[in-house]
Amino acid sequence: MSQNAKKGPSQQESGKRSARERRKAAELAEQQAQQARLAKEHKQQTLIGLIVVIVVVALVAVAGFAIWRATRPVSTADAEKAYETVQSVKTKPADANSKGGFLISKDGLNKKIADVPTVEEYMDFLCPGCGSFNRSVDESLQKMVAAGQINLVVYPNAFLDSLSTDEYSTRAASAAAYIAQNDPDHLLAFIADMFAEDFQPSESNYKAVSDEQIQQVAIKAGVSESVAKKSTDGTYKTWISKVSAYSPLRQELWNVSGSNKGQMTTPTVRINDNYWDMNSVSSSGLDTASALLKALGISSSDVGQEGVLPSIGASGKPVSLS
Repeated sequence: MSQNAKKGPSQQESGKRSARERRKAAELAEQQAQQARLAKEHKQQTLIGLIVVIVVVALVAVAGFAIWRATRPVSTADAEKAYETVQSVKTKPADANSKGGFLISKDGLNKKIADVPTVEEYMDFLCPGCGSFNRSVDESLQKMVAAGQINLVVYPNAFLDSLSTDEYSTRAASAAAYIAQNDPDHLLAFIADMFAEDFQPSESNYKAVSDEQIQQVAIKAGVSESVAKKSTDGTYKTWISKVSAYSPLRQELWNVSGSNKGQMTTPTVRINDNYWDMNSVSSSGLDTASALLKALGISSSDVGQEGVLPSIGASGKPVSLS
């Protein structure tokens, strides 16, 4: 009994030490786990920071290239060389003009009607400004073309591929070119549907658009299923890329006023080979469609009336909006 009694306190102390050691071990393990978590978080933050830096550098590089491209001197030789490159492309639409446009009239593709104005539009299917413009004027343009009141020359370009994840601008422009060559009667309806608010993708928050979706737009516009499917094969992608490199070098397409004076932006519109300054629309108090009709010299009530022709004819300058 006495021996056992003497051992009791020692066992208690031993138990206390074991508990303390266990607590210390647990605390040490927790400290080590926390240090590991902190190290992991630091590594993740460093990686995120590195990614941010890479993205910023890339954006700055893109912006710098855009500024360089917009402000660098462009010589006649630059434009001529780019033009020759367009001509050298082996696979291109047979009925497109040498600068990348498709003339549509009441009589069909590449059949210009005499004595009426010729309207040109340069577009990018991702461009929000083009979408807004076309949604305003497409109905009037289609009616005037059908009534033989204008010739319309469409220039599909691709400037905004860098803002999509799948070369949307080039794919859409190539599809338009294929439809223009193979089913021109439905080209204008296709363009209108591509720019519809419920279809045109966002430039700033782009979500991928598949070839099948573009095909469905074409079929909805009346394009045959076989032509619609082939339109997204990329037949004219190389040609589109060369035309898109050439168009901005053409001084006749450069803005004549505003912050972008001296460079091309989309949409670009010309009437009878005269640059139509859309910056004047906002100061005119007119909506875009009304402003275009005034520039052509035709009233809205006469749009689509066969035999009633715009006053500027085939060679007149756009009527001033002021």
